[in-house]
Amino acid sequence: MLILSFKEGHDGAVVAVEDGTLLFSLEAEKDNYPRYDRLTADLLLRAADRLDRQPDAVAVGGWVKGWHSVEPPAHTGYFGVGPGSVTDRPGRFLGKPTRVFSSTHERSHIMTAYGLGPVAAGQPCYCLVWEGNIGSFYRVDETGAVTHLEHVLTDPGNKYAYLFALADPRFPDLPGHFRFQDAGKQMALTGFAERGPVLPEEKELIEYLLDQDGILLALPKSELSWSPFHNVGVLSQEYKNLAAKFSDAIFGRFHDYAARHLTEGLPLLLSGGCGLNCEWNRRWADCGLFAEVFVPPCPNDSGSALGTAIDAQLHYTGSARVAWDAYAGEEFVEDAAFDPVRYDVRPLDHAEVARFLEGGNVIGWARGRYEMGPRALGARSILAAPFTRETHARLNTIKQREPYRPIAPICLAGDADRWFAGGLPDPFMLYFTDVRTDALKAVTHVDGTARVQTVTPEQNPGIARLLTEFRALTGYSVLCNTSLNFSGRGFINRTSDLITYGEQHGLDGYVVNDLFATRKSS
Repeated sequence: MLILSFKEGHDGAVVAVEDGTLLFSLEAEKDNYPRYDRLTADLLLRAADRLDRQPDAVAVGGWVKGWHSVEPPAHTGYFGVGPGSVTDRPGRFLGKPTRVFSSTHERSHIMTAYGLGPVAAGQPCYCLVWEGNIGSFYRVDETGAVTHLEHVLTDPGNKYAYLFALADPRFPDLPGHFRFQDAGKQMALTGFAERGPVLPEEKELIEYLLDQDGILLALPKSELSWSPFHNVGVLSQEYKNLAAKFSDAIFGRFHDYAARHLTEGLPLLLSGGCGLNCEWNRRWADCGLFAEVFVPPCPNDSGSALGTAIDAQLHYTGSARVAWDAYAGEEFVEDAAFDPVRYDVRPLDHAEVARFLEGGNVIGWARGRYEMGPRALGARSILAAPFTRETHARLNTIKQREPYRPIAPICLAGDADRWFAGGLPDPFMLYFTDVRTDALKAVTHVDGTARVQTVTPEQNPGIARLLTEFRALTGYSVLCNTSLNFSGRGFINRTSDLITYGEQHGLDGYVVNDLFATRKSS
């Protein structure tokens, strides 16, 4: 059975699943489109080009007719897991009969984690969906049927990001306005907190925000001018301290419910945009309440088209199991040649690239199909040696990011516990770990943690070979790894954009599939 699935709205994507195997997951932002982009005609054409027959079912994720979850529903809408959350009807696609399936956005998050996760067929599990709007626990039974257990907190993701906007004098006082990137910046800044008891003014604001029924449309910044944290500045120590305590308070609401009520010792699946919060993920993994904890590589809306496809497969076949790997995007497009006057180009030699990196150079690495989700996992990456703070600063300059933003390491899985502790293995870069050595200054955050990706030869043979060669030179199978993209855009996926990026931002070399290109000396 071939299922073609669409995610409307931000983080638009198209997915195909055939007979329990993921064929592709294409995201609207990839190939240098704006981050969080909606479905485009170009993406739909690229997806159609990859199919050689009519789909048996077209699945469309529920969404809204607008930007906010409270707006009129499209298809099955945003919320719900009970009656009416799934529809199936006869329809037509390209003039031929097909089934048309839809299920709610809420279900898409559950099914992404359920279909990709390690839970054996016939085994029940818990799921937590926490994202911008939804903050709920569920139980998935032996057949894949979903029961809503508890709505714990409204708008957990939006509330988390709201604090950054409240403290940022540059954020406008416009109800409904939000910035997707604020949550990630706040996660970085919590690492700079000075830990201590919750102060009265902190407690007042934290409780006020958590008690709001809705936050984006209902609470403009001006209504919180009474707080000393209003426009205090996101680089102030007062804000950093508060951000860490606010993070603790949000996690505490969910953990307290789980500790009291989720007592069967089942696996826990995490989904929704808050599944990208590496500190929260680590706390769930370490809490001891669950047989295991799983977070997919695309827990945010970039995985929703896949979740809807999985839900359709469950509906039609009774099985949610999907064979998959994280590199399910498009192949890199070699649409331009490196100018031989400016570049030396030769076949890829991993040992030569390792020596180039060991010498302090920074490269763009683009091989094979791009990754699902927002994290660069060694297919569309900027790579560098991990040893100096100067490299950290240079990479943030290349990326046009704030200097406080951390740079992630990529490491051979078999070596990872030599330099990192906790949360291992981590093939999708979703947990914070503690760094055991002071040698890895470029990838160690101010609080002594790192967001490491562990790699095996089976998962990514090219990166694993490069790390092996780098270890032979330096003793460390670790490199800096950050995403290969223009600021505010999705992964670069063609040579012409890669060359433009490298010349604008000062990359020293490029690996494109099986070629290695370096700048010629002037």
